[in-house]
Amino acid sequence: MGTKQELQDLPEHADLRRADSLAREIFSDVANKWALLIIETLGERTLRFSELRDQVEGISHKMLTQNVRMLERNGLVERTVHPTIPPRVEYTLTEPGRALRTTVDVMCEWTQRYLGDIEEARGRFGE
Repeated sequence: MGTKQELQDLPEHADLRRADSLAREIFSDVANKWALLIIETLGERTLRFSELRDQVEGISHKMLTQNVRMLERNGLVERTVHPTIPPRVEYTLTEPGRALRTTVDVMCEWTQRYLGDIEEARGRFGE
């Protein structure tokens, strides 16, 4: 989050420590499993809604709809509607979405790297 001085210099809306900050709202939006999985799945490609749903195993239609709308509202996903019958809707990451994907990739790598350690720790707790 930054040094003490850097945190003091932040405008209120950018301070993650503040419950009423825009930064915390955005952080909360994107730091959920479905948003992270959608961002990772889109990657560098454009997918239709049904393709996205098929590739994010376990997500419901409703959850996918809510999350792509939230990602679009935050400027991370672009939604394109093609005027066909029925309409064809496609989703792709925007520049900020692609930048966030870099962080998501690191989180995915961390999960895979430490999966054994985490499984071992959970085993000690009977999970």
